[in-house]
Amino acid sequence: MPSDEVMTVVEWLEHSGAVYQVNGGWAVDALVGRQTRVHRDLDVFLDEAAVPRLIAWLTERGYTEETDELPARVELRRGEQVVDVHPMALDAEGNGVQRGGGDAEFVHRATDRTRARVAGRPVTVARVERLIELRRGYRHRDVDAHDLAQLRRIQAAGAGEGSVEA
Repeated sequence: MPSDEVMTVVEWLEHSGAVYQVNGGWAVDALVGRQTRVHRDLDVFLDEAAVPRLIAWLTERGYTEETDELPARVELRRGEQVVDVHPMALDAEGNGVQRGGGDAEFVHRATDRTRARVAGRPVTVARVERLIELRRGYRHRDVDAHDLAQLRRIQAAGAGEGSVEA
């Protein structure tokens, strides 16, 4: 998933006014301030009210639904480009609640969002601490270990406490 396509999706999200946050590897690289690895996909957590519009827009651009694990997530693919959409129900404070399998719920607090940069342009991402939390409870792949090392470097440098404009 190249940075120019990430920014095309982010620009649509921002133009639509949707509440979103980039998670996963692109969020890590945004906080680092440069691309540190190849990314399979763009993970975006999104106000569930905007999900049908995003899916329609992606479909118009040639993406097709590849994995449907709703209500937790839906993945769309166009060639090698993948957008992994995670719907969140927003409360009055802007906190997002993502439903998982069974009765599982994951809360993505508004206070865990910050701004960073992909390809020199601002995006909303999860904060360092939240990205570390999201990597708990499962067996790490090589990319997860890489991302955690990047996040710990940021944390050690003291940049994880507030907004990062890399």
